[in-house]
Amino acid sequence: MVKPAVRRGLLVAHIAASMGWFGAIAASLALAVVALVANDPAVIGAVHRVLEPLGWAALVPFSLAALATGVVQSLVSPWGLIRHYWVLNKLVLNAFGVAVLLLYMQTLAGLARVAAAGDTVRPSLSPVLHAAAAIVLLLIALVLSVYKPRGITAWGYREPAGRAL
Repeated sequence: MVKPAVRRGLLVAHIAASMGWFGAIAASLALAVVALVANDPAVIGAVHRVLEPLGWAALVPFSLAALATGVVQSLVSPWGLIRHYWVLNKLVLNAFGVAVLLLYMQTLAGLARVAAAGDTVRPSLSPVLHAAAAIVLLLIALVLSVYKPRGITAWGYREPAGRAL
């Protein structure tokens, strides 16, 4: 195990990355709603052009940082990575969210290309749905972190208490 000060520092890094991810998603959701309800094609096009760089500049880096810091944090803490169901569920949720985001970046790139080409841009529900689902995913991870529901995986029963996995 590492010193408590190091563990707390890693926890701060994980929380900061997760908050950054949440904030970037909230900004994306707000922009997507603006584009969805706007009557002006210029506004819709502007939002579609800005969602892709926002994704690459904030969503992707924060999501990867949250995943990486979460894995490191679990490995140096008594909770372990696959020892308790709540940690394992957070890992699965985070990895799923990152994978969906990386795939969805192609859709955002397509929306940005259409808008940049000057073609008629129509409102799209897709960015709203994806951002809303991502917010729900992170809220579930938050609830798991706070309440830490009981339950040790089969691997956790086999591992001695001092092991991190």
